[in-house]
Amino acid sequence: MERGADILGKYRNISNKLKKRFLKKPNVAEGSEQFGALAKQLNSEECCQYAGFCYLAQARCEHTIGNPPGEAQALTEAARSFLTAEKTVKDLRCPSFNEHLNAAINCYSHAIRVHIENNQSPLAAALCLELGNALKSLGRPSEAIQHYQRSAELQFQNPLSCLTSLGLVATCKMDMRDYEGTLNVLTEMTFLVQERGGSSNNGRPLGAFGDILARCEVTRVLLLMLLQPTPQRIRPEHAQTLEKYAWECSEEDQTEGCLSEELFLLLQSVVMACQSNDLESLLKLQIELWPLFSSEQNQLLHLVIQQLESPAGEEAV
Repeated sequence: MERGADILGKYRNISNKLKKRFLKKPNVAEGSEQFGALAKQLNSEECCQYAGFCYLAQARCEHTIGNPPGEAQALTEAARSFLTAEKTVKDLRCPSFNEHLNAAINCYSHAIRVHIENNQSPLAAALCLELGNALKSLGRPSEAIQHYQRSAELQFQNPLSCLTSLGLVATCKMDMRDYEGTLNVLTEMTFLVQERGGSSNNGRPLGAFGDILARCEVTRVLLLMLLQPTPQRIRPEHAQTLEKYAWECSEEDQTEGCLSEELFLLLQSVVMACQSNDLESLLKLQIELWPLFSSEQNQLLHLVIQQLESPAGEEAV
């Protein structure tokens, strides 16, 4: 109790120095430094929620003296402190109303707004990503999606960063088992790569853009095998994707993508096995594809196999 009173006393002393007095102008910059120092002390003592309030007081001081970068930094530190407090509560499995998390989200949102108002979109996008990652780590992928999407919007002029954010949206939708939503996001990413990913002499996207396109291509094909849309419901761009994996496709169609010849042929075999309900062949292909696929792609292939094994599962998907 004595320790808590000491902290509260320090906070009040700093606040009292900032009150307006007759013929005396308060030193707001000094108050900001003192609030920041008290916040660091509280964080070191694992009193993170109280540190968050001190950083908020520091942000108000920075706003008063007209220092947007300082204000945004203090708000960000406040958000991180509240977030640490929320994770501590979760780790201890204490009941709560998520008050620390709500405070963190509000602080992040305020800091993002300050950056946007000062034409600092990359910094705002970075905070959107940070908030999205925090929500995802706390088991809230549906809430993380909106922040990843906002990050992508803020980084539209930087295609690679925009694609990275959209990739996180796709991962969250996959975690939520929203396979149709995942397919739509990956299709959007494919169009973005083709439009703004640059191209080499043979027309293929360059560097990291090629890796992203390959991931989208493989995952989209697996999702289409899982969803199995009817010819009446399938979108033209999805039908065009599957046409590339038909046996009668031309050699030019096979080589225009970013997949290796081995991976293309194996994926083509997966499509044909699914279309002919050849479970035995699909199980053999799973063994060959396991080291070539990412964890989420292996999970999708597993779901496709489960669907073939159980006709009832087909209706569920």
